[in-house]
Amino acid sequence: MTDTTIATVGELIAALDHYDPATPVRLATQPAYPLEHLLGRVACTLDRDDQPLVWLGASDQVGYVPAPVAYALGWS
Repeated sequence: MTDTTIATVGELIAALDHYDPATPVRLATQPAYPLEHLLGRVACTLDRDDQPLVWLGASDQVGYVPAPVAYALGWS
């Protein structure tokens, strides 16, 4: 596990670059009550300084995050 914050599109691309593009992706949320979601829409708005800000939306809830995933994320 690495404690890396991903704050830009470039950092997200770099973090995913070594995975096969066909690999499924999920969003794990709420460490105290870990849930697994599909990713939803991607949107771009302007921030308070009128700079682009990209948003990744959560989509359907798949279920609970499996214990090995919670452990890998440092949540247990």
